[in-house]
Amino acid sequence: MSKNPIGWFEIYVDDLARAKTFYETVFEVTLESIGDPNDSSIQMLAFPSDMERYGATGALVKMEHVIAGGGGTLVYFACDDCANEAAKVKAAGGSIQRPKMDIGEYGFICLVVDSEGNMIGLHSTA
Repeated sequence: MSKNPIGWFEIYVDDLARAKTFYETVFEVTLESIGDPNDSSIQMLAFPSDMERYGATGALVKMEHVIAGGGGTLVYFACDDCANEAAKVKAAGGSIQRPKMDIGEYGFICLVVDSEGNMIGLHSTA
């Protein structure tokens, strides 16, 4: 594998407006509407990105027959201090699954549940 292993992620949601509010509040970003012009059953809101910088970007996705919540994949969002984003989770409609935890030489993580029931990770080196 010649590149970083993750190139894109999608977080499936049931209520796109509610999920938009959650992620924009917690991460202080503005999500941009994107989508497939050939398939109106898919609605997507993309996270801001800079293709010249480290990391992958992705989108919130509302798609027929795809239910939000649970699952076998956990997406970690990079943070300066994951406690800062975790502090915004409850007010944005989510919950804390695991508060800031030291993971040794790799930094710190928090596990939170978004407004749609999806668990996401927050990671920082401080």
